[in-house]
Amino acid sequence: MGHIAAQNAAPGGPGLPPRWTRGAKDAVGTAYSSSSRVWYTVAAGVLTEIFYPTIDTPQIRDLQFLVTDGHTFFHDERRNTRSRIDCVDEASLGFTIVNEAKNGRYRLRKTVISHPHQDCVLMRTNVDVSAEDAQALQLFVLCAPHLEAGGWHNNANVVDTRGGRIFVMSKGRTWAALGCTTGFRRCSCGYVAVNDGWTDLHDNFTMDWEFDVVSDGNIAVTGEIDLSRGTEFTIGLAFGDTHHRAITNLLQSLVVPFTDTVERFRNEWDRTRKRFALVAGQRDQARRSFYQRSVNLLLAHEDKRYPGAFIAALSIPWGTARGDEDSSGYHLVWTRDLVQIATALLAAGDTTSPLRSLVYLAVAQRADGGFYQNFWIDGQAFWNGVQLDEVSFPIVLAWRLQQARALAGFDPIPMVRAACGFLIREGPTTAQDRWEESGGFSPSTLAIEIAALVCAAALLAGAGDTETSTFLLDYADFLESHVDGWTVTTEGTLVPDINRHYIRINPNVDGREDPNVGSLVLANQPPGGPYTYPAKEIVDAGFLELIRYGIRRPDDPVIVDSVAVVDAALKIDTPAGPCWRRYNHDGYGQRADGSTYRGWGVGRPWPLLTGERAHYELAAGRDPGPLIESLEKFAIGIGLLPEQIWDQPSIPEKLLWFGRPTSAAVPLAWAHAEYIKLVRSLNDGRVFDSIEPVHARYAAGPRRRSTLEVWSTNRKLATIARGRTLRIIAGEPFEATWTATDWQDRDLSTSTGTSVGVWYVDIVAPSNAARLRFTMTDGGEYSVDVTE
Repeated sequence: MGHIAAQNAAPGGPGLPPRWTRGAKDAVGTAYSSSSRVWYTVAAGVLTEIFYPTIDTPQIRDLQFLVTDGHTFFHDERRNTRSRIDCVDEASLGFTIVNEAKNGRYRLRKTVISHPHQDCVLMRTNVDVSAEDAQALQLFVLCAPHLEAGGWHNNANVVDTRGGRIFVMSKGRTWAALGCTTGFRRCSCGYVAVNDGWTDLHDNFTMDWEFDVVSDGNIAVTGEIDLSRGTEFTIGLAFGDTHHRAITNLLQSLVVPFTDTVERFRNEWDRTRKRFALVAGQRDQARRSFYQRSVNLLLAHEDKRYPGAFIAALSIPWGTARGDEDSSGYHLVWTRDLVQIATALLAAGDTTSPLRSLVYLAVAQRADGGFYQNFWIDGQAFWNGVQLDEVSFPIVLAWRLQQARALAGFDPIPMVRAACGFLIREGPTTAQDRWEESGGFSPSTLAIEIAALVCAAALLAGAGDTETSTFLLDYADFLESHVDGWTVTTEGTLVPDINRHYIRINPNVDGREDPNVGSLVLANQPPGGPYTYPAKEIVDAGFLELIRYGIRRPDDPVIVDSVAVVDAALKIDTPAGPCWRRYNHDGYGQRADGSTYRGWGVGRPWPLLTGERAHYELAAGRDPGPLIESLEKFAIGIGLLPEQIWDQPSIPEKLLWFGRPTSAAVPLAWAHAEYIKLVRSLNDGRVFDSIEPVHARYAAGPRRRSTLEVWSTNRKLATIARGRTLRIIAGEPFEATWTATDWQDRDLSTSTGTSVGVWYVDIVAPSNAARLRFTMTDGGEYSVDVTE
């Protein structure tokens, strides 16, 4: 197992306050096998966050080489080399990296993979150096552990093993071991910015300190590579839940010839090839590779201990400003992002992964039928917001798998029933829209709700529950008939001569339901707020979801006008093509001076929205090709799509270039899912996400007119037109005593139950009454005015 070297402890702890790294990555890697529980990212040619044993737990901040000649210069790879990266073959998620010194004195060629069956990252390195520098060049590996997702309280030792001298790092129940096939000439453990290797070498180009142990701080370990034993070697970084396991994983990984290991790695990733059938005949190699890598990137975002749990991104947006006090990142599960990923894999011909996700979601569903806003992969909540779209998406996934005859032995009906009950009891407004900031009537949320209810009705009808199926269709029709009334302003001011268009969200102030009134307090705004805007003047392109699922026609006049408004307010033309901001006055993004987002900033364009617009163009019968090409051009590194791009003049010193990524998340899995679905939609000549029973019900013919008005304690309806039906709903059985004659006479109605946990009473608004009054079992008395 090895023994710890002489206890020469580093002084001066605990070190500089820890931070993570830049959110924009050039590559994301892992082994295909589920027995290798390590994921890693690459940025600027070096390894950045490394995750183990689950995909939501970063353990390492970064791992890179330091270079000096001992007298005239000191380099770290991130700052002092020009980097190129590619996959080890067309789509496997292992990488060849070439980092060439800006001063031309050396070149580092690296091949990085996760070991196929060990919890270990391997980095085969070849050092190219001129003859005159061969003797002088000194090369060091630097590793900064942030074990158990934190930079504080880390520990490290130099350990002598039967396989040579290595570093062992630890915190809590997590251990990591770092070694090299040629061994380390010198080793040191230190506190970051106090006496770590970077600080030591930067000071005078010489390694002056050799500390054997460092304890309880923000630390880094540094080992000098013994180049006298060869300029080609393999670095290994292995993990384990014990000291013994970490060291064993490391040494077992290093003793096998690297060529054998990388060949096995590539062969295992080759097993995903069946998902590439859609582009098998694609003559454009760049598009074929981009598609294949997008598929594999989605697969890489699934956890291996919790199959079916796909996270939003292997990235910590604006990580350089985030430390231990902020455990957030995108390495969490959002049901919206997960279902987008699962649906894209379904579009690629994969039915197994989406089924795993559906079962995973059924287990993660709350007892009340809802889902947490986002959660760790073990189901524990991170944020607790209520987003009705996130409750709707799993229903649609269940329907899609049923249509594909891919449910196997899984029965989704209990999950579907619970989710529908939650949607109806909590609605019709959502506490948060898909941008997770504002509540009210949201076109995008309503679109997926309506689609989900129609899908649920089909599933329940197939299970023999026709009464509840009819009830769900009635509620879907009620929502659909109000979409425009709730979310279309007739007093728009953003574009001259276009007064009527969809708005981002109607906050439904005081239950008035009028999109022309009410104000929106926007999140992520600079100090000095609150920043309040008329809701009718805040727009996004979420209404395009009404087209995606088949609720509206693409040539609907309101849709066409709304597209023109969005283009005027949100569209940015870049060298790669057009891109759109989420909504006007958005504050989630890099600040105006290019500094990092810290609670407020300026919202930047999202390539994802270029993909959504491409789907609309296809639905409208136009060529989406140019927009698909734009989406491809927004990618960086091996083909990673950013969350956001910079839309101002370039600021090179802050790594910001016009039309290129900000330091928000890269890659965003949802964006890659949109791309895969676009390729499928283009191939099919129709939008893959379109739901036939939804389209047939709403967009294929004359507009369906619902005769229902729904009353609940969440929507205390004030008026109803004569002859329409007032449907009173509640989450438990009740009796309603009601009158149309100011209690001169009365009727008693007992609620009808449904299998989704909602009960209802229907009352037809009489033509000869001015008001309906009713009491419920809870003792409250309510009234609804009857109008013409």
